[in-house]
Amino acid sequence: MIYALLGWVAAAIQAEPANPNVPDHNPTLVFPQFVPGQPIRLVAYGDTRFTDPAVTSGTNPRVRKWLADRIADENPDALLLTGDTPFIGSSTADWQVFQTETARWREERILQLPAPGNHEVRGDRNVGIANYLANFPAVAKHRYYSALLGSVEVISMDSTLPTAASSTQGKWFAAQLNNVPHQIEFLFILFHIPWVADRQSQIFVGIPDPESIALRDILEARLARIRAKVVVFNGHIHNYERFERRGVEYVITGGGGAEPYPLLFRGRADLYQDAGFPVYHYLTLEVSNHQVHAVMWKVKDPDAGTLSVEQKDEFTIRAAKQAKAETVKTQ
Repeated sequence: MIYALLGWVAAAIQAEPANPNVPDHNPTLVFPQFVPGQPIRLVAYGDTRFTDPAVTSGTNPRVRKWLADRIADENPDALLLTGDTPFIGSSTADWQVFQTETARWREERILQLPAPGNHEVRGDRNVGIANYLANFPAVAKHRYYSALLGSVEVISMDSTLPTAASSTQGKWFAAQLNNVPHQIEFLFILFHIPWVADRQSQIFVGIPDPESIALRDILEARLARIRAKVVVFNGHIHNYERFERRGVEYVITGGGGAEPYPLLFRGRADLYQDAGFPVYHYLTLEVSNHQVHAVMWKVKDPDAGTLSVEQKDEFTIRAAKQAKAETVKTQ
C-alpha cells in the first residue's frame, strides 16, 4: 500500500503470513526516503497533555507550546512520541489543540511516530483510540507497528492492550525481534509505561508494572541474537531518567508539558543524577557514522520571561554489538 503524507511517501508493507495464526514478522511500515547509512536526526519526548490553554492544572500550556515550537526549530526528520499526547483522548477539542500547537510539525513535514499512553484512552476508550489514529496518519491505523527508517527501526507498542507473551501483541513483538532486518544498526522501542525505573517509582507506584516487565522479558530473551543496539524510550513519569540494563539503554522522557513529578531521590542505577526540578525536556538523537549521539535539553527556567533550554545529559551509543553507551556529560 502506498500513501502520501504531506509530501512524504511511505510504503506500508503488510504482507499476509501464510498461516493467519502466525504473527507477522515483516516490517509494518517502510519509509523509503531514509536510506541505510544515511544520517538521521530525531527528537524523542512525551507526556505533553495538549488541551485548552486555559487549563493550567495537570499541564503547563506555556511550556508545552514553547517546546512544540522548539522541537520544530531542531529540524528533525522524525519525532518519537512516548504517549499521553492529549489530556483527554476522547476529547476532539484536545486533539484540535494538539493540531494547532504542533502545526509547524506538519508544515515542515516532520514524520511523527507515536505510542499511545493512558491519556489517549481517557474518557471514552474507543473514541480515544479512534482520535489517536486519525491524528497520526503516518502509522496507517496501526495501534502497534514497526517502521523502517534506513539503518534505524522503530517498534512502537500499545500500553493500552495486553502485552503478555501469549497475547497477540506479545507474539507480534517476539516475531519482530526475531526478524530484525540485517541493515538495522539501531532499534528504538517506544512504550508509554517504563520498563526500568528509579527506586522511587518502584516503591511508591509499582513501576515497572507486570505488563511492562512482560515486554522487557520478551526483549531480553532475544538480545543475544539481535545485532542492532537497542534503546527503549518510555514516558509516564513526568521527569527524566536513564538506565543501562543488559546492554540496552532505557530512557524515560516524560517532560513535554505535563505536570512534573518531583523525584525525591535517585537510585545509583539512574545514570542521570541531577536533582534539579522541574525537568521539562526533550532529546535530540543524531544517527550517523554508525553511532547515536543523544542530548537531553532541559527548559532552564519555566517561569522565566523568555524560555530557553540547556544541555543536561549526553550519551553516545556505537553500533558495534560489544560497545556500551558512553556517558559524556551529566550536569
